[in-house]
Amino acid sequence: MSRYRPPRSEGTPLITETGAQRLRAELHELWHVKRPAVTQAVSEAAALGDRSENAEYIYGKKMLREIDSRVRFLRKRLENLKVVDQPPSDPSKVFFSAWVDLEDEDGKRLQVRIVGSDEIDPKQQHISIDSPMARALLGKSVDDEIAVVAPAGERLYWITAIDYP
Repeated sequence: MSRYRPPRSEGTPLITETGAQRLRAELHELWHVKRPAVTQAVSEAAALGDRSENAEYIYGKKMLREIDSRVRFLRKRLENLKVVDQPPSDPSKVFFSAWVDLEDEDGKRLQVRIVGSDEIDPKQQHISIDSPMARALLGKSVDDEIAVVAPAGERLYWITAIDYP
C-alpha cells in the first residue's frame, strides 16, 4: 500500500479584514520579535563551543526552522488571499462573512458566521466557507430550508435571520 496522499486543497482564498489583520500581526510578531530573539539565543549558544551536544543550540536551530516555515507559509498565504471587506450587493442572501441565525427540527437555535479557512473558530461559531453547512447556506434567503449532511445523518435547518457586520 502506498503512503502517497494527494495534497490538501487550500480551500476558497477568501478572508475577512479581521482575519487578514490577525495573520499580518502573527507574521509581524514572528519576523520582528520572535525570530531575532531566537537568533540571538542561537548565536550565544554557538559561542559556547561544541555544538554537537549543545541542547540550547540544537533547540534554537529547530525553533528557527519552525519560525521560518511558518513565515514562508504566511507570506505565501497572504499573497494569495482576497480580503472581503464590503457587504454583498444583495444583503438578503447568504454570502461570505454573513452571520446566519438558524433553527433546527427540534427548535434549537444556532448562529454561525461564514468565514475563510484561515479563520475557523468553533468557539465563536465561525465556520469555513468550504464546510458542508456553509455550502448549503450560500445563496439562500430568510425562511429557506436547508439540508446538511452530517456524520450522524441529514439535518434540516431554517434560516431565521441574515446579518453582515
